[in-house]
Amino acid sequence: MGLLDLEFIKKRRQKLDLSLQEMAESLGFKNASTYMKYEEGTYSFKANHLPQLAAKLNCKIGNFFTDSFADLANKKQSSIEEEVI
Repeated sequence: MGLLDLEFIKKRRQKLDLSLQEMAESLGFKNASTYMKYEEGTYSFKANHLPQLAAKLNCKIGNFFTDSFADLANKKQSSIEEEVI
């Protein structure tokens, strides 16, 4: 099971009335069925897909992660920023 909130991605796509084919094309996939396998979790989205996905879904990359992972990432980012200051 991945750390991405696939349910969020699917619901966001549906809310914006974007087809599987539109999503596939935005990520450089040839057809809707390939994209659907990513959205269902059969395949895993790669890091380089996330900026394109966020742009197409008009959201932040952080929205794709489950709350627990997002909290962990935010805590890690905060500790890095404190070290830099």
